[in-house]
Amino acid sequence: MAELKYMPGFGNECVSEDPRCPGALPEGQNNPQVCPYGLYAEQLSGSAFTCPRSTNKRSWLYRILPSVCHKPFKPMDQGHLTHNWDEAEPEPNQLRWKPFKIPRASEKNLDFVSGLHTLCGAGEPKSRNGIAIHIFTCNISMINRCLYNSDGDFLIVPQQGKLLITTEFGKLLVEPNEICVIQQGMRFSVEVFGETRGYILEVYGTHFELPDLGPIGANGLANPRDFLVPVAWYEDCRAPDGYTVISKYQGKLFSAQQDFSPFNVVAWHGNYTPYKYNLDNFMVINSVAFDHADPSIFTVLTAKSTQPGVALADFVIFPPRWGVANETFRPPYYHRNCMSEFMGLIKGHYEAKEEGFQPGGGSLHSMMTPHGPDAECFEKASKAKLEPERVAEGTMAFMFESSFSLAVTTWGLKTSNCLDKNYYKCWEPLKSHFDPSCK
Repeated sequence: MAELKYMPGFGNECVSEDPRCPGALPEGQNNPQVCPYGLYAEQLSGSAFTCPRSTNKRSWLYRILPSVCHKPFKPMDQGHLTHNWDEAEPEPNQLRWKPFKIPRASEKNLDFVSGLHTLCGAGEPKSRNGIAIHIFTCNISMINRCLYNSDGDFLIVPQQGKLLITTEFGKLLVEPNEICVIQQGMRFSVEVFGETRGYILEVYGTHFELPDLGPIGANGLANPRDFLVPVAWYEDCRAPDGYTVISKYQGKLFSAQQDFSPFNVVAWHGNYTPYKYNLDNFMVINSVAFDHADPSIFTVLTAKSTQPGVALADFVIFPPRWGVANETFRPPYYHRNCMSEFMGLIKGHYEAKEEGFQPGGGSLHSMMTPHGPDAECFEKASKAKLEPERVAEGTMAFMFESSFSLAVTTWGLKTSNCLDKNYYKCWEPLKSHFDPSCK
């Protein structure tokens, strides 16, 4: 595979044209009477036309045939994809899942779409307010079919296996320890190279953005220049047996047929694009005196709600870093939260639960459900010699944190057969150290 090229920067105004067709971008206007090379001009809007300039998102695509050329959409099999948050009774307990199983291709063929499994979520795509968390497990590439999400944005976190994602804007190679965001309405197809697994955070009603830095200043956390946008690439090919375009619309899947590739964009310009980011580039902020700051200092991307300071969802990571705090219990503290916290593990061992919480698995601590280090971690950290130490070396854990109270699906609770019913036992060995005579 030839090395892919990218353009750096988050939310930039970009221009790109496939080098096979120099001059494909119209000069001085978006929609000329006749486009260069006989192309069609098509705008993709990611915001209302009247949004302020700072939040207005749109791109112009110059394509061989417009995306309107398809047969009518028809309902298709949903698999384990859902937005029905009432299918199972509410579950307030601490939940942990063992690694989600990837079927072998010899047992069952699953591509990215057929391998989508909704784990939990809340809100409603029709009203454009909510989130969903999905697990994807697949073993074959998408052949002559693509997906676009009419409901919201996909933040994709591969955990095992790399993804070669072809989009209307170009190609992205996304490997474990990288993430990518495919924004609302963008058509994409996923090629895999064996058994593949990962996590998806879907948000309805808003787009991901970089968090405000406040007193941190101008630099830190995820730097805008480290986000990468694909360069234009097109294919001009017919699909006599039919090319399937899949739309996720109001939480359900629909398919339409056409006889050509949707990846026929020769050139484009705009600020509404897919993008990827390498988590190794995150500039960690941490305590260097005592106690430790809240995990919000590890926020990579946020999807804001209408309430200031409260997110529909945050994407937070816990990367390798130095621990130097004095007179401090250094692992995460015991906690009850008005937010919902789903955690996943890309690689390594999470510091607060080195056993049981495994790469490819997950945990959910719902609103006001108490959680924190297991008994072994508590005893070890309470007696540790406090000296500078590397924390989470060789590890990358992450969290999808949301202001929604998340409902877990039947697949998550039963069908997946991955729920660890003994999770609560990791806290049972905790014992009282209380001694009223010892201050």
